[in-house]
Amino acid sequence: MPVLETGRHNLPLLAVTQAQKETTHNEALVLIDALLHTAVEGVASTAPALTDSDVGKCWLVGSAATGLWANKSGQIAIWIGGDWRYLVAHDGMRLWNRSVGRDSIYTDGVWHSGPIITNPSGGAVVDTEARATLGVMLQYFRLIGILTR
Repeated sequence: MPVLETGRHNLPLLAVTQAQKETTHNEALVLIDALLHTAVEGVASTAPALTDSDVGKCWLVGSAATGLWANKSGQIAIWIGGDWRYLVAHDGMRLWNRSVGRDSIYTDGVWHSGPIITNPSGGAVVDTEARATLGVMLQYFRLIGILTR
């Protein structure tokens, strides 16, 4: 039996004798559109009430998800107008969370956001604050893959 989905993101593939190929093609485009430079509106455990004008908006499904999102925790939910599609995260995926204005990266089965790096201020010894700030920066650079762990 031929494989009808891609290996990593389960994008639908066309079959030689398939009728209505445009349906499969359009489904793949919807998923690709969400995967390219992924941005989510925020993290939620229940599906928000949406309209057709919200097509294409995505949410990161939070823990203990209920209702339409039950058993979808950690996945990206895409509103396609009248229904939801879900993307399973893979190590190395990144997304922009609009609600908090931060990047997240998926590693070891969990979405991680780096720490907020603040400028050193005050203190009697500049070296202590500088080292602490540099430590946080290094931690963030490791998280986003600029530095090795």
